[in-house]
Amino acid sequence: MSALSRLLQTITLTMLAISPTLVLAVDLPLRMSPIPQTTYNVPHLQIGIEAVPHLSERLLDRVGQFPGVSIGPTRVSMPGGIGFQFDDGVELARPDVIVGGREFAHLHADGSLHVSLDPDVAVAAIESGWAVSHPWADQREGWKGFVMVFTPQTDEDLEVVIQLVESSYSFVT
Repeated sequence: MSALSRLLQTITLTMLAISPTLVLAVDLPLRMSPIPQTTYNVPHLQIGIEAVPHLSERLLDRVGQFPGVSIGPTRVSMPGGIGFQFDDGVELARPDVIVGGREFAHLHADGSLHVSLDPDVAVAAIESGWAVSHPWADQREGWKGFVMVFTPQTDEDLEVVIQLVESSYSFVT
């Protein structure tokens, strides 16, 4: 793919990420790291991918700096997962998109994440190779943008993953 084609696709994906009710500035490049296979059921897992520990640590450090967010054991995923929960008192614009309690995303032991995104941002993330829909995304009202974001493998991947988590934070609040 030429540089011009990549630029045009990035612009198109950015335009898809604009919601009529809320602008969620997302500029998603095409993922260059391999796109992992995943299971098609629950638990929804990547196959054959392991976390890059220093990237997971940096992700947790960054998310831990989001206003009104606490990092702790997940309330909705498998044991060992780390949940990103809104503190009491943080007003939620879309509580219906949260999987459980006040947890808007969680990090799995393999470095992947489940996040609640604006459905247009979710489509952009899927089309650019960063995510896949959760198997239950079409089975519950409000879950249309519920995706698995693949494990970051590089520093560049991590920046995009953080951008998606920030987008989720903005969408839910």
